[in-house]
Amino acid sequence: MKKYFLQYRAFFIFLLKFFAVYGLLSICYQYYLGSFDVLTFEPDGFTKFVAGQVESVLKIFGQDAYVLPHQHEASMKLYYNQKFIARVVEGCNAMSVMILFMAFVIAFKGKIKHTFLFILAGIVIIHILNVIRIALLGVALYNYPEYEHILHGVIFPLFIYGVVFGLWVIWVQKFSTYGKDS
Repeated sequence: MKKYFLQYRAFFIFLLKFFAVYGLLSICYQYYLGSFDVLTFEPDGFTKFVAGQVESVLKIFGQDAYVLPHQHEASMKLYYNQKFIARVVEGCNAMSVMILFMAFVIAFKGKIKHTFLFILAGIVIIHILNVIRIALLGVALYNYPEYEHILHGVIFPLFIYGVVFGLWVIWVQKFSTYGKDS
């Protein structure tokens, strides 16, 4: 057993760092979510922020769109052309994706300055692309409601996770000490 631990030491250290950072950030995020009143269906502030930005993006492109708090669940309702088209729930705000992204980057060792700047840039990229993703999904659901399952369940998640995977590849190849050593 000791032989395998020594042989795969770098991998085990990566896993330990990844799960430690992921766990800590997830606990912090759950604590944040717990500060909102579930009994009154209060959506968290970041989800409201994301929904508001989706509304703004659609309006910038001359679309008739607005968001309102949902009366019966902790989410925001997205209206497009006066029609309720989608709910923006906590899972839509991409915070869990950002936590996953940060945990991976931190686990793959790099210089502190590079790590901080890459995480900051990555979070901004993920956030902007997520807002655009939700706006496009809203328009697509309005025009093609029969394809809701494939749009919401396959195409748009593939888009956001594809971006994160691409950022990880860039991190490992260009900035982590692992990429520079190999």
